[in-house]
Amino acid sequence: MDEKGVVYMLKDLVAKNRCYRRFYQEEKITREELLEWVDLARLTSSGGNLQNLKYVIVNEDEKNEKVFKELKWAAALKDWVGPEEGEKPSAYIIMLVDTEIGSNPLWNHGLAAQSILLGATEKGFGGCMFASYNKNNIKSELGITDRYDVLMVIALGKPKEEVVLEELGEDGDVNYWRDENKVHHVPKRKLEDIVLDL
Repeated sequence: MDEKGVVYMLKDLVAKNRCYRRFYQEEKITREELLEWVDLARLTSSGGNLQNLKYVIVNEDEKNEKVFKELKWAAALKDWVGPEEGEKPSAYIIMLVDTEIGSNPLWNHGLAAQSILLGATEKGFGGCMFASYNKNNIKSELGITDRYDVLMVIALGKPKEEVVLEELGEDGDVNYWRDENKVHHVPKRKLEDIVLDL
């Protein structure tokens, strides 16, 4: 149930869980909320039950800015460098692998990230997963030791943009795009195009 009392079913949550890149920056996310979402990741399946993922929670303005400046935003939007002031994320979860437990994250980070983002979506927030960032700078800025490898940065906030799913066109172009009203369009393949009848 979100802050307006709207109850979501799983399919609704999955469809609403998009990569948001503009946020209401003034809408803060508490440490308790972030811990609640990390706890969902903790409960998620883990390959070999190694549980080798660790997390750094960031939700203070000064640290937020340190993380923000190291992210690379929306490669498909060539003329957009990222959110402007007032539209930046209000929190981050940095996902790490603890190499002393096991250096191979397997598929665990994808499962954990989905759990975090579904939890955020359920509460009326949204996010974006980043695999493109300046890893060494983030480690240095946040004091992350060499025991941990940064796997992903999840930016979080109250979405300030509309994201529309639409059917993939005849040209097969999967690139997302923005229209003149800043509506973010995401082409998706049809169900019959991804299920193979062999």
